[in-house]
Amino acid sequence: MTIVNTLPRWRGWRSRPDLPVDRSADDVENASRRFLLYGVLPLWFAPAIADWTMHRRTRIEDTSGLRESLIHTLMMAEAGGPVVLGLTAEINPLVLATMAGAALVHGATAVWDVTLASGEREITPIEQHVHSFLEVLPLTAVAFTACLHWDQVRSLLRGGDSRRSWRLHPKPRPLPAGYLAGFAAAVTVFIALPYGEELLRCARAQAARHKP
Repeated sequence: MTIVNTLPRWRGWRSRPDLPVDRSADDVENASRRFLLYGVLPLWFAPAIADWTMHRRTRIEDTSGLRESLIHTLMMAEAGGPVVLGLTAEINPLVLATMAGAALVHGATAVWDVTLASGEREITPIEQHVHSFLEVLPLTAVAFTACLHWDQVRSLLRGGDSRRSWRLHPKPRPLPAGYLAGFAAAVTVFIALPYGEELLRCARAQAARHKP
């Protein structure tokens, strides 16, 4: 699958009618979708800020330093990439397999992160609990997505029912633009900027230590 072949499917994807997220409907599908979009995904922000605050308090730039901060960047990519797919792409076996695989890799990277950091700086019980919360969120998001698209889970278990199962397609009915814009803004404010500041702080500290 090449980018050249994929791009035409995404042209004009925002021109399609939005998928309604009914805030008054009480059926299981709508309730699950609401909780995923307005519950599970926003839960990422508070523990992310708490984790960044604890890294700052323990002076990560002078202890585990740039290596650990780069691992944090890697984990954000492992969690953020599948979120972008889930919010914009049609859920099919390819997307489900990517989300599940990324969640497992994210968990393994989290173990690597703590293994590195525990020998370099203090990790308090509170920070350990914050890590646990951040580790379970990707698995929770995958679980809710699977429940909403059980037909695609069955297709994945059969290896995919067609070539379409293993190609990226835009959602037939995209999520509201206002929701996507608001979520992107929140990710920027609560995740990208704090952890970008941490990465820059660690890079500067490392460069200062290596000055002749």
